[in-house]
Amino acid sequence: MLDFEIGAAEAASLLKENRARLVDVREPWERETARIEGSLSIPMNEIPARAAGELNPSERLLVLCHHGVRSMNVAVWLRRQGFAQAQSLRGGIDAWSLEVDRALPRY
Repeated sequence: MLDFEIGAAEAASLLKENRARLVDVREPWERETARIEGSLSIPMNEIPARAAGELNPSERLLVLCHHGVRSMNVAVWLRRQGFAQAQSLRGGIDAWSLEVDRALPRY
């Protein structure tokens, strides 16, 4: 079983190799400030209504928020719903901007 969290560098590698899908659970205003190209936007409060229709339970899902708290809650919830490969991006988009893409604005 995968850990509940994944680091930014490892996540970037998986995404580059098309071995995972990035799910951004932040609010629209946050995505306007900074976003990772190719991520799927599903605000946290919409996950219960949209997960079954938009996410594949057999796919590796990397869940992203600002600092990793909301994404951890969503990853845990997704796993309980049968999405066994859901993981939270440790440190969120803030860690991504420090470790992977320094051009990405921090907020």
